[in-house]
Amino acid sequence: MPRKNGLQKVLVIGSGPIVIGQAAEFDYAGTQACQALKEEGIEVVLVNSNPATIMTDAHMAARVYLEPLNPESVEEIIKKEKPQGMLATLGGQVGLNMAMTLAKNGVLEREGVSLLGTSLQAIAKAEDRELFKETMKEIGEPVPESDIVGSVEEALVFAEQIGYPIIVRPGFTLGGTGGGVAEDAEQLREIAGRGLKYSMNRQLLIEKSVAGWKEIEFEVMRDANDNCITICSMENIDPVGIHTGDSIVVAPTQTLSDPDFQLLRNSALKIIRALGIEGGCNIQFALDPHSDQYYVIEVNPRVSRSSALASKATGYPIAKVTTKIALGYTLDEIPNSVTGTTSACFEPAVDYVVVKVPRWPFDKFKAARRTLGSQMKATGEVMALGRTFSSALLKAIHSLEMSFSSLMVPDFQKLSWPELLAKLQAADDERIFIIAECFRRRVPMEQIHRITGIDLFFLDNIANLVNLEYFLAQKKEWQKEDWLLAKKSGLSDSELACLRGVTEEEIRQARKALGIEPVYRMVDTCAGETEAATPYYYSSYGEENELKTASDRPKVVVLGSGPIRIGQGIEFDYCSVHSSWAIKEKGMEAIVINNNPETVSTDPDTSDKLFFEPLTLENVLDVLEAEKPLGVVVQFGGQTAINLAKPLAERGIRILGTSVEDIDRAEDRERFDAVLEELGIPRPKG
Repeated sequence: MPRKNGLQKVLVIGSGPIVIGQAAEFDYAGTQACQALKEEGIEVVLVNSNPATIMTDAHMAARVYLEPLNPESVEEIIKKEKPQGMLATLGGQVGLNMAMTLAKNGVLEREGVSLLGTSLQAIAKAEDRELFKETMKEIGEPVPESDIVGSVEEALVFAEQIGYPIIVRPGFTLGGTGGGVAEDAEQLREIAGRGLKYSMNRQLLIEKSVAGWKEIEFEVMRDANDNCITICSMENIDPVGIHTGDSIVVAPTQTLSDPDFQLLRNSALKIIRALGIEGGCNIQFALDPHSDQYYVIEVNPRVSRSSALASKATGYPIAKVTTKIALGYTLDEIPNSVTGTTSACFEPAVDYVVVKVPRWPFDKFKAARRTLGSQMKATGEVMALGRTFSSALLKAIHSLEMSFSSLMVPDFQKLSWPELLAKLQAADDERIFIIAECFRRRVPMEQIHRITGIDLFFLDNIANLVNLEYFLAQKKEWQKEDWLLAKKSGLSDSELACLRGVTEEEIRQARKALGIEPVYRMVDTCAGETEAATPYYYSSYGEENELKTASDRPKVVVLGSGPIRIGQGIEFDYCSVHSSWAIKEKGMEAIVINNNPETVSTDPDTSDKLFFEPLTLENVLDVLEAEKPLGVVVQFGGQTAINLAKPLAERGIRILGTSVEDIDRAEDRERFDAVLEELGIPRPKG
């Protein structure tokens, strides 16, 4: 299909400030949208209020408005700029709600602005709880027993009819905001009252809880010609009851039988067609682990945090393709930007396992309630790729940058039996480490499964890692096959050093002496069937090396900033992206190392080469030894990258820009004080 006629200027709505439930994923999506529009020669006008994003960079659009994202401001911009179209499905819930409000107020019709992509009717069908429920019934898709209410009293009456526990889901909200699971009337009164305040249309879905069932997601894409593909299937390790943003998520699904997988895949395609969504959409299911019964939980008629994860997990640029579809193109007309030869109509194929682990703020807020539920608490997330679930899981844990770097947390080893079992009962951010500690104390797997509802497949993998720790700790001499097993399973040099009672550097030298070094596998959307134009890489052991290191240009490595957390946000991604662009402008090869799936720096188009790896000394050194760059830029990755400057320099790596000595003089409080003393600069006494 040709591009829509008369489309010369498009207004893109951003997502505003980063809040819990809405992080860098919408900067990534919005940036892809702007680039896709400019590729088509369309004049882009952008409105957003977040100054820390790449999206609000001056060259991202013909004009950037750093204005409040409220209807009055956007209406004034529309009147001034007179765009023919508006793109709102890439700005999170903020962008979606803005489109609905402007349409309801008659602004879009009055000013002649078309909403591009998914229609208002389709958005309403997915977001309005009553319309969604009716649509699912019409197409024969099962939804949990539920009712739509507009007051606390109505919620209480319905809850008495269907019984507790129940789930409260406010309409038109993000990240489960205002919702929750109520075990009794008192909890329901509190949650429903809060949910009504957050819901744009003061509407609540009161739903019979299916807590304990498997939670499965499908990322789906559809164009105006009704071509549909599933991009990625994802499985939450936690059962239903914990928001997917707060769950450890695995892609592709690991525990579904083929009939169950096909059942849910067919349902996902049926749903996106019935809703009439054009572009990407996320569909969440609850699946009974003991039968083939399932329920449709909800649909996001826009790109989401799961969309960013699915994009980076598969190499399929969901936001970019969604934008092209909004312009009128069909999937078979849009090229696959990773391969450069296939089209966006091909479903991605993966030959690896992806694990996402959320990053929570509880290390900053010690007194905060750690319990997880249907309202998201994570500020960001990390993603890791491996050939097995266990290797990807451990690599993700290494990426979190916590005070520990494995499944063994010293504080939990001190817990008494009653304390340990009490923590196992609690669904919180520490549960996976508690499960590992339970296995160390020989708690039966069936008991852990019964308490947590976590599938035996995942528990068995965790138990195997604990058994491997024990085996290595007990063995006096490690053979080459022991080393290889440890590294293939995902154990870091740091963990092995603890088990061996030696330094990490001694472990590194010992394994290298045995020839045990990582190789790098490629993400190419097609499991190696087609040559990749913009591939990216992850490390593995005992495999064929797919990394192409030959280059006639000098290389420079940029260290990213890892997951978004309190005190280290999207501003460092902005800096890392600009660093990469500047390196490319100078004719050098820009290489990025990062592990945050939400960011622009982990878009393969940003650099010449991307490594999805933990930002630890071990993993960074491995990449540097493979690539042999001219040097490393650490100034733009926040404290994460700065902390690596000194140990890298001590191992002969050239740090570009500010010297390690000068970094240390600024970072070390005593040395900085000495500099101020030397320069005669006054400062507070201390």
